[in-house]
Amino acid sequence: MLRLTEIKLPLDHADDALRDAVLARLGVPAEEVLDITVFRRGHDARRRGAIALIYTLDVALRDEAAVLARFAGDRHVAPTPETNYRLPSALPVPPRLRPVVVGAGPCGLFAMLILAQMGLRPILLERGKVVRERTQDTWSLWRRSVLTPESNVQFGEGGAGTFSDGKLWSGIGDNANRIRKVLEEFVKAGAPEEILYVSKPHIGTFRLVSMVEHMRAHIESLGGEYRFGTRVEDVALGPDRAVRGLHLSDGSFLEADHVVLAVGHSARDTFTMLHERGVFMEAKPFSIGVRIEHPQGLIDRCRFGPQAGHPILGAADYKLVHHCKGPEAEGRAVYSFCMCPGGTVVAAASEPGRLVTNGMSQYSRNERNANAGIVVSITPERDYPGSPIAGIAFQRHWEERAFIAGGGDYRAPAQRVEDFLAGRPSTKLGEVIPSYRPGVTPTDLAQCLPDFAVAAIREALPAFDRQIKGFAMGDAVMTGVETRTSSPLRIRRDETGQNLNTPGLFPAGEGAGYAGGILSAGVDGIRAAEAVAASLSAVVAA
Repeated sequence: MLRLTEIKLPLDHADDALRDAVLARLGVPAEEVLDITVFRRGHDARRRGAIALIYTLDVALRDEAAVLARFAGDRHVAPTPETNYRLPSALPVPPRLRPVVVGAGPCGLFAMLILAQMGLRPILLERGKVVRERTQDTWSLWRRSVLTPESNVQFGEGGAGTFSDGKLWSGIGDNANRIRKVLEEFVKAGAPEEILYVSKPHIGTFRLVSMVEHMRAHIESLGGEYRFGTRVEDVALGPDRAVRGLHLSDGSFLEADHVVLAVGHSARDTFTMLHERGVFMEAKPFSIGVRIEHPQGLIDRCRFGPQAGHPILGAADYKLVHHCKGPEAEGRAVYSFCMCPGGTVVAAASEPGRLVTNGMSQYSRNERNANAGIVVSITPERDYPGSPIAGIAFQRHWEERAFIAGGGDYRAPAQRVEDFLAGRPSTKLGEVIPSYRPGVTPTDLAQCLPDFAVAAIREALPAFDRQIKGFAMGDAVMTGVETRTSSPLRIRRDETGQNLNTPGLFPAGEGAGYAGGILSAGVDGIRAAEAVAASLSAVVAA
């Protein structure tokens, strides 16, 4: 097949327009085209009112070689790349010890899947609950201000991504085979088939819940084993610092020599334990800020103009960045993070007495507000020097301040943009009704953010308003705080996928500092499973 890129058509093109565009692009008669498959569909909204769809197509022809010869040197006409994923070679004999995966988020899920498909019967350890029970516990926080520390937005089957927009795009520079594997497995588990070709696929929370269940059932049918409510308390190391096993929260010991560490970015007790055991890690940058909400219709009109509301376009998103020049925040970047069209701001705390926000959307994206994190970049050298786990203390400090500012019952501190820019507390809210549950407390967000973050966001909001008119509208609501944009540390690994000084430990995913979102975490889980398979093969060969 041939891959054609940059095929541009009007938003409301006729059904046969794709075929006509292929015939015109290649200059071949209709009978030469055997099949056309949409590999990717995006849109170009730079000209509001004249939004165009941009296609990447895979085309089967009778005489592919002749067409390729005519278009030699044209980067928009080329052979279709191979995207089928191939499992690592099976081991001739099973290993003495089954591989272990810690964490049931997207990274752990795909590490389990690959290992199970290889016939290695992996064991998964998850501190939280199965996804349905976890959902009930999460709703208890949202509806009744009752936090379950081991079962919430951060912990439990599916990971933090289960309560999100379910975005499935990423800027990772990985080979297409692993990406395609993640998307195809999601479709098998119940995701809409469109995620295979739309440029910014998403699933939504409700669909993610059932998909996670289907994937667990499939993994178990292949010999994989899940152990919920099982937290890793300690890691046992040999004289050579190689992993020998895991001490678990039920008092048992699990012998293991190949452990995929796929915990999320909120597994702070696990990070502390590993640091105390001397596992090599280092502090890394992350960001801190707030969630901002606008009427979704305002964003739609600014991005799509008269074509706002078109069913193909759906709810509009945005991506914004501003580089600060003011004296209090010079050199810092302020940017939108995890933008959720037609979604809600959710309580994402995992520790008592601390408050964290996040964003979530359902597949329909039909809630009244758009929300996104507006966050400020921070670095270890500038903001939390010292220990590799110093970023955790930084996060906790501001989460505690937010908890107090909200009233001490998991209501979130909130402020109108007009009041925030003027440096005065909000005493009431206006046109934009905040979506956060269990509720918000109008106040001054400056009391639960570092001074430099307040200055940076105040500088950025007018700049963002020049890009999206109305972004700095007075009644837009800011809700604090957003502290868990990514892991505050990286658990370093070498070319074999193992930790630099702890053989047998395979750090992976978002918590280890190697992913940022569902897709990249799933891809990194595949990569970790491949590393385990390569290590086991080397052991067998020896």
